[in-house]
Amino acid sequence: MTRNQLTPSPRGIAALALLATLPAAPWPALAQLDAVNVEAVVSGLPVPLAVTHAGDARLFVTLLDGRVMIVADGALLPRPFLDVRHRTSETGLGLYSVAFHPDHAANGFVFAHYTEAGTGDSIVSRFELREGDPDRATAASEAILLRIPKQQRLHYGGQLAFGPDGFLYVSTGEGTGQGNVVDPECAAQSLASLEGKILRLDVDAGADAAPYYAVPEDNPFVGVGRGEIWALGLRNPWRFSFDRAGGDLWIADVGQDRREEIDREEAGSPGGRNYGWKVMEGTFCFDNRRGCPATLPPCGDPGWTPPVIEYNHAGERCSVIGGHVYRGAAIPELAGRYLYGDFCTGEVWAAAPRGGGWEPIALPFTLPGLTAFGEDAGGELWLTAQGTVYRLRGADPPDGGEPCVADAQHLCLNEGRFEVSVSWRTGNGESGLGRAVALVDDAGYFWFFGPDNPELFVKVLDACREPFQRFWVFAAGLTEVETSLLVVDTETGASRRYDSALGQPYTPVRDTQAFATCP
Repeated sequence: MTRNQLTPSPRGIAALALLATLPAAPWPALAQLDAVNVEAVVSGLPVPLAVTHAGDARLFVTLLDGRVMIVADGALLPRPFLDVRHRTSETGLGLYSVAFHPDHAANGFVFAHYTEAGTGDSIVSRFELREGDPDRATAASEAILLRIPKQQRLHYGGQLAFGPDGFLYVSTGEGTGQGNVVDPECAAQSLASLEGKILRLDVDAGADAAPYYAVPEDNPFVGVGRGEIWALGLRNPWRFSFDRAGGDLWIADVGQDRREEIDREEAGSPGGRNYGWKVMEGTFCFDNRRGCPATLPPCGDPGWTPPVIEYNHAGERCSVIGGHVYRGAAIPELAGRYLYGDFCTGEVWAAAPRGGGWEPIALPFTLPGLTAFGEDAGGELWLTAQGTVYRLRGADPPDGGEPCVADAQHLCLNEGRFEVSVSWRTGNGESGLGRAVALVDDAGYFWFFGPDNPELFVKVLDACREPFQRFWVFAAGLTEVETSLLVVDTETGASRRYDSALGQPYTPVRDTQAFATCP
């Protein structure tokens, strides 16, 4: 179901009644993105390559030299969280990323992807916390899940991330040769090779004995090749991510000479997609079949999955750096946009769905040497470039005493103190901002597809009397499209975002802890 176009009905009347009885357009224009920028938080690091979180306020920064450092309250802690410098390659390759188990707080597991000194092999390992110390993982606890010998010491991929299904996903490069020798064994197309792939592992089954993982039974190539394979035909998928709101998988695949590409796999996909390398480079017909089976289909065949975004190397662009769909609360104008950039130029784009595709807009800053995007526990984004970790930021909070101005996309509730808007997205790429209709001073609704079709009702209640001392937020919805409801306290700049996933009944909101900003 891609949209829910409801005519007035008893359900709609009931939803209005629910809010009444609770305790007493298009994406933003380019001008609205002009205030988006970055702020340096930590500098002087030796090649930071990834930023992630463990479900709390700490940031974990992966360094190429084999260390993972913690940033807490904006400051770098002096002691590494993990130090595997004795294990990582000394030839410019090293530690690429770490991922925390979804139940890390209970089991202490953290997973790492690195290149091994001496062999150059790609290693995926599990480590455990030092007893009694949540800020230290012990290198001696290493349990190796995967060892992938490389054809050549290039193109390792290197990303680790847990999907919404609880499985660990791993990106691997195809290990291309130097010069004109491109993936000489056609590993990216081979179901017998783990190179040039996205892998999917169950790290809970068999966790107590080697190889410390099991192959999920519903992986697409179980019984016909390496069962770990989830997707193939990739060159160097340096970074991928999952949209925390809907679960879509985004893969940024570094190209050869002509195309940089970004692929998107919708949540619920059975896997098995082939992204075309080395027959296709994005939508370009690269068509190098050396070492490949004669049965590979030709360029443009529907068996190849095309990218949703691609760009060429004009203007000295060189390598795509994949990012995340923004689901934070600090920069509402970026809500639902996929952010990515280029290593050489440092350009950063925010792409929004439009007309069945994705339209990128360049953000008003560059970070040459960009190596990674990261997401913290709240959905805010961080970037790394030239030894520095940056926080993505929007406009400064509004000055106190400035109420919002109601318009077609915004409600202004509680005498103009709270600005409320909602963005939506359907499964076929349509998106927009809901159209606002005020009901009373503290409640209203939004419609998406027709004025007689109210989809989302919202109420912001003044509960500042004792003992609550809060403003409360309630919402009820009559839709199964993806929504993101944003409520901003214009006096303080504080905000709350409430997401509801695509294809599911609207997730009701009853937030009695929303804003501790009473007069």
